Amino acid sequence: MNGSPNIRTRKQAAAAEKQAGTPNGQPNGSANSKRSSLIAEQPENIFLFYPNIIGYSRIILALASLYYMPLHPRTCSLLYSISCLLDALDGVAARYFEQSTQFGAVLDMVTDRCTTACLLVFLSSAWPRWALLFQGLISLDLASHYMHMYATLTMAGKGMSHKKVDENRSKLLHLYYTNKNVLFTVCALNELFFIALYLLSFSSPTLSPSLLPTGKSPGSSSQPGSPSHPASKLFAAPGTAWAMELARANKMDSTWPWVFAAISSPVMAAKQILNVVQLVKASKWLAEGDIKTRREQGLPRKKKN
Repeated sequence: MNGSPNIRTRKQAAAAEKQAGTPNGQPNGSANSKRSSLIAEQPENIFLFYPNIIGYSRIILALASLYYMPLHPRTCSLLYSISCLLDALDGVAARYFEQSTQFGAVLDMVTDRCTTACLLVFLSSAWPRWALLFQGLISLDLASHYMHMYATLTMAGKGMSHKKVDENRSKLLHLYYTNKNVLFTVCALNELFFIALYLLSFSSPTLSPSLLPTGKSPGSSSQPGSPSHPASKLFAAPGTAWAMELARANKMDSTWPWVFAAISSPVMAAKQILNVVQLVKASKWLAEGDIKTRREQGLPRKKKN
């Protein structure tokens, strides 16, 4: 009689465990599978992944830098630089949170191409005599990355990252894309060179002769950032926000921009060589695929006599 309450208690506990499907407090296989299926059924919002949110912030910062670009070189350079540096952070976040996606990879690449292109467009207007060179750099950058991305998706198969380059195809591109330190250094110094050129357009009379006092009436020069820019006619009165900002801009010391340009120029040149290699290799890869497809289709057909 004294043991019956204990026996009843043990039976009740066993019944509860059986009902829950958790013998000894451990979930059984069916419970695990049900839980896993519930988790799998919950839809994920790819657009709200942390790396992609960082990508959106990069776009906002880039747009803000473009807004300040014509008149506020310091503010523009700061915003543009932060946008570029966040390019390294989104990759870290993608690996840490296991949120690497094809959308994020494309968003990252498109943001890089667009921001650099916009800066080069400004440099083309700042130095019209070098506009053809800047336009060529824009075209090379866009063409090489588009060809490389398209060749990867077409030839390597669905889900293959454009950063996974076979060493047998190109040792140079393999090193560039697989070594994170090399990738970050090359991209950072490439952007630094163009930022330095942008600052020199406001501070160096050597490169921007319109910064020199010429005694000409306002509006006689088309140099962006110069007090003689035609748009300054709208704010000709001394003490206006336009006039004060231009005065500060034209008093910028060109020493550091020259140093940055000198340090980063070899890497910038190497980056353009990489773009050429990338364009050529992607073109050859696509051509190999075309030859294989034509052979499978029995082309070229022999002409009947």
